[in-house]
Amino acid sequence: MNADILFSILIGIGLAASVGFRVFVPLFVLSIATHYQVIPLNENWEWVGSSTAIIILGIATIVEIVAYLVPWLDNLLDSIAIPLAAVAGTAVMVATVSDLSPAITWALAIIAGGGTATAIQTSTSTARLTSSATTAGLANPIVSTVETGTSILVSILAILYPIIAVIITILILWILFRVFKGFLKKKTV
Repeated sequence: MNADILFSILIGIGLAASVGFRVFVPLFVLSIATHYQVIPLNENWEWVGSSTAIIILGIATIVEIVAYLVPWLDNLLDSIAIPLAAVAGTAVMVATVSDLSPAITWALAIIAGGGTATAIQTSTSTARLTSSATTAGLANPIVSTVETGTSILVSILAILYPIIAVIITILILWILFRVFKGFLKKKTV
């Protein structure tokens, strides 16, 4: 496997992890990066770098960020965000991976892209639900701001420094695993 293929896979994993925090932020960052030819996309996905895609994804990003700041609306959005994250995580992986057979590309996209995005989105949804239950939603804007910031950071790192983004992704998944493992122990006691 050559370095270009490996980096395209790492970029896809990093962006998929970012999708787990906000669906549209990584798509918007990917769109801008493609537009300015920072990274190449799979031939069928080059439209993501068009001016139209940048505008649409930019508006969707702003709407999503603002909507997650509204305590009751954020929990409503979480109900549709999990399947959207799976689809968007798969999409960013397919878009970034190049020079592999379609079977390998789609297997990677579904498992690494969709799986990573879904795992993180499920954890963030649970965290927000816990925040709603314990603070009557008052802490939800803080949780939302942290998630948005993490999504922006991981998206940019995925484009510029994909190895660092994947390391951060592994760290985030490990932290989430530890936190939820602790919650499960408390429930059984």
